[in-house]
Amino acid sequence: MEKDQYYMNLALQEAKKGRFQTWKNPLVGAVIVKNDQVLATGHHIHYGKSHAERDAISKLTPEQLFNSTLYVTLEPCNHYGKQPPCSDLIVQSKINRVVIAQVDPHKLVTGKGIAKLKANGIAVTTGVLAHAAEELNRFYTYFYQKNQPWITVKQAVSLDYRVNDQVNTRTAITNQSVYDRVHRERANYQAILVGSNTAIVDNPSLLTTISTDYPPIRIVIDRRGRLLQHRNLKLLTDGQAPTWIFTRNAELQNSLTNEQVKVWLMKTDQLSEIIQTLTEEGIQSVYVEGGPTLANAFMNGELANELIEYLSPHFLGKAGTAGILPSYKIMLKNVKFEQLSGNLRIAGEIDV
Repeated sequence: MEKDQYYMNLALQEAKKGRFQTWKNPLVGAVIVKNDQVLATGHHIHYGKSHAERDAISKLTPEQLFNSTLYVTLEPCNHYGKQPPCSDLIVQSKINRVVIAQVDPHKLVTGKGIAKLKANGIAVTTGVLAHAAEELNRFYTYFYQKNQPWITVKQAVSLDYRVNDQVNTRTAITNQSVYDRVHRERANYQAILVGSNTAIVDNPSLLTTISTDYPPIRIVIDRRGRLLQHRNLKLLTDGQAPTWIFTRNAELQNSLTNEQVKVWLMKTDQLSEIIQTLTEEGIQSVYVEGGPTLANAFMNGELANELIEYLSPHFLGKAGTAGILPSYKIMLKNVKFEQLSGNLRIAGEIDV
């Protein structure tokens, strides 16, 4: 078991090499071992391209593969998608043992890959460093277990708990280190969500500084259709990433939709409707960057999984807008603190 953990840890490190490029697919790493020697490693390099098992197997000869052990961080697939089944390739390669960290929570896969391997006489061990593998793909795991995206609410506040120094104005609160961290942090999510007021007042781009072929989709909730009077916003014109708008204004849907902008006409005013649409579209994670009104709606609706707060050691004064003020007591768990050049990052999961 100690050797299994050692080689699985190598596979987990290999999986991380695919970060920011696998889009809706999970990060997966693979290591092939024979006679206590690592013969090949592989990882899921890019969405739509070879899976980790196939990447590793492709580097070896049939003789090397014969009677070897494959360590893989996620259950091999047994269906045809953008790639053929990895389970078939493993069987054909005459690998005689497969060690798996996490059983795939995706119902299309769960247990089927393992069953195929066992049916062909391959010894299978599961659960080796399973928790680490689940954490590696926390959003993917949550999405397929709960059938809804992981939602993180983020805010930046002053010591007197203000998000600006005047209502409806953009105020720089935190420092450059926080600015850089947030722009990198965005790349961890498949969507970034703001309200129409934030879009209009701040005119943000909501881009990430991380190099990726899959920048987060920018989502704006604009129930009334205020964006009709602000057609030159970066989110609508820069073409740097997709923008989705949720509205109840049919005119907005008819006039703003283009190659980069998609408008969804809502039937209700409920955030749950938006979340359901995002679920149907396969969006596994959402980073809520809107102001306190939107953040409070997610918190009070018990729709948020995590809170990230950036705290600056300054006072902005009573003319500013207060930060998130939920209507009930909320406890955070697994809380982490981090100093960023004099500013503080506090992150924790919401215990509801």
